[in-house]
Amino acid sequence: MIEASCHCGAVKIEAETAPTELTECNCSICRRNGTLWAYYPPKQVIVKGDTDTYEWGDRSLKLHRCKTCGCVTHWLANDPTYDRMGVQARLMPPKIVSAARVRKVDGASM
Repeated sequence: MIEASCHCGAVKIEAETAPTELTECNCSICRRNGTLWAYYPPKQVIVKGDTDTYEWGDRSLKLHRCKTCGCVTHWLANDPTYDRMGVQARLMPPKIVSAARVRKVDGASM
């Protein structure tokens, strides 16, 4: 079990396995939030704590952030049949992040 938490600890995330690959995207929102995404099926992740959400563009995703400290914690698709979610890997222990390969995605050009 992998554990991640926001800065203040009010939101905690548990995932069944450590990510082997992370995604660094340079789209406008990912770049501004400094995110590094680990992807999981939603049924493999437990999110505890109170979050706010933000949507933009085509409104296909909801970005979640801690209501207390504002750290972006994860995203969920608005389509309930989409079997993938993103977990902010920068909230995981550095040892977990450094063991994974980072894939760079040019989301700014999409």
